[in-house]
Amino acid sequence: MGEWKTVKLGDVCEIVTGSTPGTQNPELWNGNIKWVTPAEITDTSYFINDTARHISPKAGLKAMPAGTVLLSSRAPIGKVAIAGTRMCCNQGFKNLICSDQINNRYLYRYLKSQTAYLNSLGRGATFKEVSKPIVENIRIPLPPLHIQLEIADILDQVSILLEKRKTQIDKLDLLVKSRFVEMFGDPYELDKWPCKHVEEIADVTVGVVIRPTQYYTDKPDGVKAFRSLNVGIMHVRDDDWVFFTPEGHKSNSKSALKEGDVLVVRSGYPGISCVVPANYNGCNAIDIIIARPHQTVINPVFMCAFTNNAHGMNQIKAKTGGAAQQHFNVSAYKELTISLPPLPLQTRFADFVCATDKSKLTMQRDLNKLELLYKSLVQKMFL
Repeated sequence: MGEWKTVKLGDVCEIVTGSTPGTQNPELWNGNIKWVTPAEITDTSYFINDTARHISPKAGLKAMPAGTVLLSSRAPIGKVAIAGTRMCCNQGFKNLICSDQINNRYLYRYLKSQTAYLNSLGRGATFKEVSKPIVENIRIPLPPLHIQLEIADILDQVSILLEKRKTQIDKLDLLVKSRFVEMFGDPYELDKWPCKHVEEIADVTVGVVIRPTQYYTDKPDGVKAFRSLNVGIMHVRDDDWVFFTPEGHKSNSKSALKEGDVLVVRSGYPGISCVVPANYNGCNAIDIIIARPHQTVINPVFMCAFTNNAHGMNQIKAKTGGAAQQHFNVSAYKELTISLPPLPLQTRFADFVCATDKSKLTMQRDLNKLELLYKSLVQKMFL
């Protein structure tokens, strides 16, 4: 198998920092040399083959060879990718040109598993940055090359499966959106059906706004309270819950939820909405809009989809204010114009969403298992 050892990155890689050509000199830009910034690296980036901007040879920057491991060292720290071709970078990177002792895909996978640790190495008062000497002194487990390749291959295979599952789930979400338009028309065809304001077809209120923390508890008898964090597009985000005391829940009975309520985010990402499922009946809510549809005229799932799609979002964006954080008022949602197709048609759409959700649930369970597998493999191989 060969001996594993621990080495400093500076002993097996050449660490290079990039720079930015003068932005006021057009001769230095729009050439044929790729130039990457941290903003172009995402959580799923692997090989980067092109960049948003290019520089000219007159910029005088030395290009990194294909295969260089790109590591963002500030704003934010810890984004990782591999250069698929020769390119330059800005000063937001400390990049690693691998020697023949270390495989770049193995290094990529290792650094991807060390985001929290890399962030802990950041220094600076104004903004955190990892310096070149710090990166050079990071210690990494180094098995023989053939073991490095095996580890990289295994993690690559699991990552491919993860991305396939995520893509399948995304496609189901797009399918629901396209079916909505197919059945009810595009955002500019609201008058295809009779229209009313939301306040005419739903009772609208808001979750606890004034000092909700006074009702918090960590005791087992606490009542779940929805916040914006728990509202996803057409689904409940089942994490990061806070809980009200039974007394706090009782004193805020106006915001107690019922199955079929439509919850709408007010701040941050206004308009994102979900329907309260049966298993969340009786929960409470904090600073989100609560709409209780009159179900003799409008289906909650249809109302939620209308809000999430451009049909509702265009109106919400037009009435959203706030410079630092986007905010949407309850009164503005009450005044939102919503079309009212025949209830049987709405119900048929809701049934389609229900069937799609069942498929998504199966895929999500598979995705969760794959994520656990990936984490366990990383712990086994790197920790």
